[in-house]
Amino acid sequence: MAPEEAAVLVSRISRRFGTVEAVREVSFAVAPGEIFGLVGPDGAGKTTILRMLAGVLAPDSGELRLDGIDVRAAPEQAKPRLSYMPQRFGLYEDMTVAENILFYATLFAVPGRERRERGQELLRAAGLEPFRRRLAGQLSGGMKQKLGLVCALIHTPRVLLLDEPTTGVDPVSRRDFWAILYGLRESGVTIVLSTAYMDEAERCSRLALLHAGRIQACDTPAGLKAAMPGALLAVAGTDPRGMHDALAGAPGVQGLLLMGDHVHVRVDDAARRAPELRASLAAQGFAPSSIMEIEPGIEDIFVALLGAKARP
Repeated sequence: MAPEEAAVLVSRISRRFGTVEAVREVSFAVAPGEIFGLVGPDGAGKTTILRMLAGVLAPDSGELRLDGIDVRAAPEQAKPRLSYMPQRFGLYEDMTVAENILFYATLFAVPGRERRERGQELLRAAGLEPFRRRLAGQLSGGMKQKLGLVCALIHTPRVLLLDEPTTGVDPVSRRDFWAILYGLRESGVTIVLSTAYMDEAERCSRLALLHAGRIQACDTPAGLKAAMPGALLAVAGTDPRGMHDALAGAPGVQGLLLMGDHVHVRVDDAARRAPELRASLAAQGFAPSSIMEIEPGIEDIFVALLGAKARP
């Protein structure tokens, strides 16, 4: 992608907080209409990157361009083109749903007729029209997040920045929230979001995997999976933690991840290692109910990537 074609362009940005380098030489570009995900553990730098893109926080170095505008040099020029929804969006709980939307429409100087039409359209899309007179403080967590998204979209931004927008939201509301995001993508809105949910990461057009302030890998979910070294076996049994510990250091095992009642085991050769692992577990008193090769998930890729980085 040519730099001039990117809706969001981040070039070698860094940011320190005292002695802590929260973001280090991060670069990526996001195409118009793309959903770009920032994935990583707490402290990886996701929120800091989004705050810098929003113009809330200045980078120590590097370049940020949003819809062609230099965010560092002209933050006020960039603001009308973007909307930033932080983890705790500033809804007014003693105001109704409709009053919150009106407040944000006024804040962004949306004209009266457009304000009404846009508000109605977003309320219908979010399934909030029946609750327009309800106080925001009386909404469920998922409905509050959808109202926050409606308020963030009232001025029709070209770029939407979302910081873990569905954390703590029930599965049905998460599904509804993503349906709205897909609709926005189809209308050409560019979305950059951070998420703690690996299933949501799979829904993004592309992902940047962050650790300790750096991007470790950036690709489509399918591209990341194809690039993972080795093969992945899922080992099921009644004592997954015990099996996890028993397999540590076994020949051919390149990584282990406990996943509920399974152990995900990354090996160099699935066909060769599966019977060896079963025999090794049996010798240690374990009886796995199944050992099968599976497709890796984003969490598996992350663990494999960090394990590879850690090796000399």
